[in-house]
Amino acid sequence: MTLKHPKDIGSMAELRGQIDQLDHDLIRLLAVRQRHVDRAAQLKPAEGLPARIETRVNAVVDNVRSIAEREGFDAQTAADMWHLMIESMIAREEQAMSQGEQA
Repeated sequence: MTLKHPKDIGSMAELRGQIDQLDHDLIRLLAVRQRHVDRAAQLKPAEGLPARIETRVNAVVDNVRSIAEREGFDAQTAADMWHLMIESMIAREEQAMSQGEQA
């Protein structure tokens, strides 16, 4: 689906369809990101790394803020969304890493 500029959309039905497509695309990309985090949970133990690395968390959020500002997205909203996602992903890593220790 080729996205139209919002100003070129003439109906709510069309606008909603495009928003639904954007949601689908975002989830697909987040699933790819999650698979990368799952791989990190496999690699970190061998490198002696914990699931939570606060300097990395801060660097990721700072990067997201910068990207949001450049792209015209509210930087605080982006940071809040990423903090929530990161906390969830760290919990996922911790669970996977603890199961790996038991194996």
